[in-house]
Amino acid sequence: MRCPHCGSLDDKVIDSRTLANGESIRRRRECLSCGLRFTSYERIEEKPLMVEKRDGRREPFERAKLERGIIRALEKRPVSQLSIENLVNEVEDEAALKGKGANEISSAELGEMVLRRLFGIDRVAYVRFASVYRKFETMDEFLKEIEHLASAPPAAEPEAGAAPKGGIDV
Repeated sequence: MRCPHCGSLDDKVIDSRTLANGESIRRRRECLSCGLRFTSYERIEEKPLMVEKRDGRREPFERAKLERGIIRALEKRPVSQLSIENLVNEVEDEAALKGKGANEISSAELGEMVLRRLFGIDRVAYVRFASVYRKFETMDEFLKEIEHLASAPPAAEPEAGAAPKGGIDV
């Protein structure tokens, strides 16, 4: 570690302590050249989760962006802020688990995670989100999706990993 006073690289560690439940280490050091004592911190550098877009670009996962899309789909719907927060947390946790190995997940997988959960929470929001996510361009695409919803039982169980039904506040 370079001394902040004289720039020497020769130092010794006097004391080490773990901080933040073992997530970082605080070290007290003494420069062997000038005698200055200083503190350094060590943390694990985690790679951010990356999202692979449809066009092949990669960008860091942004929770706020995901939340904005979900809030937009649920606009003026009888769903509580707590339900929205839970939905975002569940999708973020599932995305982190799926992307664990390569620290990467496709935007298609993220979209499907959101749709599975919205299906169980609010079907109007489901259609709104699907229309943007799946890029509906014709009325037929909307009608197909609505027919799919109409054919699903009213108390349909969400797919595996989906949020439990009943996040609606009336």
